[in-house]
Amino acid sequence: MTELPKIKYEILADADALSKQVADWLLDIASGTSGTVAICLSGGNTPRRLYERLAAAPYRDRFPWSRTHVFWGDERFVPRDDPLSNYRMANNALLSRVPIPAANIHPIPTEGLTPEEAARRYEQELKSFYEATRGETMRRLFNATLLGLGEDGHLASLFPGTDALQERERWVVAVLGVKAETRITLTYPALENSSNTAFLVAGEGKNKVLDRFRRHDETLPAVRFKPLGELRVVADESAAGARDLHERTQN
Repeated sequence: MTELPKIKYEILADADALSKQVADWLLDIASGTSGTVAICLSGGNTPRRLYERLAAAPYRDRFPWSRTHVFWGDERFVPRDDPLSNYRMANNALLSRVPIPAANIHPIPTEGLTPEEAARRYEQELKSFYEATRGETMRRLFNATLLGLGEDGHLASLFPGTDALQERERWVVAVLGVKAETRITLTYPALENSSNTAFLVAGEGKNKVLDRFRRHDETLPAVRFKPLGELRVVADESAAGARDLHERTQN
């Protein structure tokens, strides 16, 4: 039987409390890291409130933006100004509002090349960054990784039943024919190479999948995720479905 990772569950009252908890967590990680800080961002609706909070005081002024690099776990293969773009959402909510150097922002390329070329190019960018920073105290690709939990149990754009779930060599692949838009996604090897990882789960619509995740239903791609560092699930009460559960640790 596969050894299960130790997971810390944090249940917050609502989405606003969730965003504050994760903002504090990210600030603690960044402030406690000497040298480069690498963060892998998530798309979707849940992290938007977090990004807006990080762009406001006191986080905007206290976060070490000058030495922070941001990457994305996945992206829709659309132009950067498209409303569906994960980059566009993060840029509007956070990156354009904080003093992070432009060179420290690493969006997934989506224009002027094929999806397969985009995946190869982003993988090379990740590997070049990793090699350049391995001599620092950062021992993983990412210091912190943010992930969502889809209602079908997907994370990033690793969807149930897709070939990308079996990929253990490439760090980035194109996912075609699953959603209306082609996706570019990091694979398990890259996503798992993180010192700290958090699933952000909000809303009543996530109640059923979060219950399956807690029961370690290995048909869910998120359950097959085995990070090298610490893993936590930060959820609001609507998603957790348990108003008297404030914190839970599970092996």
